[in-house]
Amino acid sequence: LAQAGENLGCCGEPLRRESNMGKSVKKTDKKTKEPTTRDCTIHLHKHMQKISFKKRAPRAVRVVRQFASKVMLTQDVRIDTKLNKFLWSNGVRNVPRRVRVRLSRKRNEDEDAKEKLFTLVQHVPVESFKGLQTETVKDE
Repeated sequence: LAQAGENLGCCGEPLRRESNMGKSVKKTDKKTKEPTTRDCTIHLHKHMQKISFKKRAPRAVRVVRQFASKVMLTQDVRIDTKLNKFLWSNGVRNVPRRVRVRLSRKRNEDEDAKEKLFTLVQHVPVESFKGLQTETVKDE
């Protein structure tokens, strides 16, 4: 219960005094993006729900691109031809349910490029997806 003379909110609870409302809090410790490599599994089947047959394989390519962009924090995403062939291997309609990919964040060699880094997405063939987790790969 609230003490006498305390300001009460709508539910009879004391008002909090340390609110940050109206104050913009800026984060200064921005993560530095270094070249790195990770192996991830993308569950494509959940993105193919209610997608018409003729748009499934192109959507799968788009989903892989969005996933890589989100995980590696780069706008420039390049998909390897073997991964593209795997996504299209069963035709436009029957996209594989899952795909294991290697995401490599690399430095851009072009001097006039907009982004300093890009992500290369490659296919990693696996027998089974059971028990696989995201792993950071050591570069040789």
